[in-house]
This record gives sequence, structure tokens and C-alpha cells, in this order.
Amino acid sequence: DIACKNRPLDLVFIIDSSRSVRPEEFEKVKIFLSKMIDTLDVGERTTRVAVMNYASTVKVEFPLRTYFDKASMKEAVSHIEPLSAGTMTGLAIQTAMDEVFTEEMGTRPATFNIPKVVIVVTDGRPQDQVQDVAARARTAGIEIYAVGVDRADMQSLRIMASEPLDEHVFYVETYGVIEKLTSKFRETFCAANVCALGTHDCEQVCVSNGGSYLCDCYEGYTLNPDKRTCSAVDMCAPGRHECDQICVSYNGSYVCECYEGYTLNPDKKTCSAVDVCAPGRHDCAQVCLSNDGSYSCDCFEGHTLNPDKKTCSAVDVCAPGRHDCEQVCVRDDLFYTCDCYQGYSLNPDKKTCS
Repeated sequence: DIACKNRPLDLVFIIDSSRSVRPEEFEKVKIFLSKMIDTLDVGERTTRVAVMNYASTVKVEFPLRTYFDKASMKEAVSHIEPLSAGTMTGLAIQTAMDEVFTEEMGTRPATFNIPKVVIVVTDGRPQDQVQDVAARARTAGIEIYAVGVDRADMQSLRIMASEPLDEHVFYVETYGVIEKLTSKFRETFCAANVCALGTHDCEQVCVSNGGSYLCDCYEGYTLNPDKRTCSAVDMCAPGRHECDQICVSYNGSYVCECYEGYTLNPDKKTCSAVDVCAPGRHDCAQVCLSNDGSYSCDCFEGHTLNPDKKTCSAVDVCAPGRHDCEQVCVRDDLFYTCDCYQGYSLNPDKKTCS
């Protein structure tokens, strides 16, 4: 996958669904398309994919601009239906040039230098003049791969395909084995080499060197004497960094951080003390108490701190033991007054009754 990410494409599949392709064979073609999509690094900025379906007519199932994720593409492929009669391969390639390889339909501008690639899958002989159309497409910078199945005419495939032919013309005996071509295309599109094939033993970076390879390490690492494995350079060792308070090793480099209650300055190196009780910095419901770079929550008079240590609840001032009324406690918001039972009157002390 890593190798494939190095080569984005504007890739168009042109698939033959003429009458000679039986329904179960066409399903095999759709499986081949899905498996091809799986091997590609699909995305708006990486490989874009379009699918065209042709017989005597041509249908653009979806252009390059429609889907940028594998799941959506494969779902769309699963719903493609065969068109039946005819094999107008030349018309299909012409339609790709006129209607698919355009910026409006999602092809990226020439200045981006993204390869334009067509893969034609057919099991028959073209019923139109494919030679001239294919030549115009190649002149326009479109690379053509021709995949022939079963009864496909090899001469027509060679007329269509780009040079060198032995790298652009493929043939399989039946649709049942077309999936085998997936790995062939994967090697082609991923610029297969010793590093891309995964047959090397480098721990971090493999560098192609002719038919061989050398190992290298990511930034912040150094190659060990075995020339294969890597060891991290301690970027946070004393004298290696410029952090005021805390140095954190990060991807072979480092970042600076600050102790709790401090914030990193714009220079990304030094730290300043934070007012932890400034608005928006704490989550206390009522009162924030600053405490040496940290904070605790408190409540206004008449309220008590809940178990979450953040929110507050009003105190029931008339709860037993909270007031000094002899007979009746009357709650008034956060305060209370005393009263007496019927037949008694409140004494001047406003607490006891006679």
C-alpha cells in the first residue's frame, strides 16, 4: 500500500458487456473491478477511478469526480448491468476522451502531471475502427492497457494498447481467472521493485538501488551497525532541546510542553503561568479557587458542593440541626424565619415561643 501511494492516477475502466459475455461472466468482471479498487490508493488527491460500460452503445457508469472512497465505488460497481448487443470498442475509447477525461468530469489539469490510464476488458473483436481512435488517445497522453478474455482477438488488443506491448496486453482463458490479473496491475501501478514487493528486511526505510536496496531510518533515528535496524536519537537528552519546562520526544523530533497551570508561549519553547480561574478555563458552577497552578471549586453561602466537586446545590436551611427555631422553621430562599404552632406566639428573640 505504501508503494502505491507514490503514484496517483486518473484511471478509467472500460468493460465489454456485449451479448457474448454471459451474465455470470459479467459478475466475474465486476468482482475483478472491486478487487482492483481494493489494491489502489483511492482518493480525491490520490487515484481517481471511473467506470464505463459498452456494447453497441456506451454508458459512463460513473466519472472520475463521483466517488473518492472504495466502499462507494464498489457499491456502484455491484449495480452495473450489462448492455447486451455489439462490441463498439473504438466508440468507448472515443467517449472516454470526449466525456470522461475532461476537467469538468474530474480529470486533473495537465499541470498536475497525473497519468491518464485506461484498462479495456473485452472478450471479442471490435466492430468499429479502434486503431485510429486508440492512436489518438495515446497521442493525447492516455496509457492504454488491453485485457483479453477467452475469444478476444489478440491482434485488436495489440492495436489498442500502449507500448511496450508485453507490459500493456494481458490475456486470460476465462472470466473465472480474471482476478489473477489484479496482482499484475498492482505491480505495474505500484512501480514494483525490491522495496515495493516487501522482500526486504529494513526496519524503517527501504531505498531502491538498481536491482538491490539499502536501508535508512526516519528523521530522529540512526542506522545500527547491522545496516537494517534503527535506534531513536534521544532528542530530549540534555543540551539537545530548547524547552523551558518539559521536552517530549515525538516522531524522531520533539515538542515542548509545560507543567500543569502553565501555558506554552507562541515561541513553542517557553511557558507562562495560567490564571486557572479565568472565565472559560475552569468548570466550577459557582466559585473557582486558584491553588498553585491548579484549582478547586466552592459554592456561594447557602449552597453546598455536590459529590462531583464542581456543581452546587442549595442548602435546606430548615433541615434538622441547621436552624435554631424552637417550633416551626419557615424557608425563605437561602434564609429562614421562625414561627410558632397555633396558640403560641413568637418571643422577641425571634426563635422561641410562649
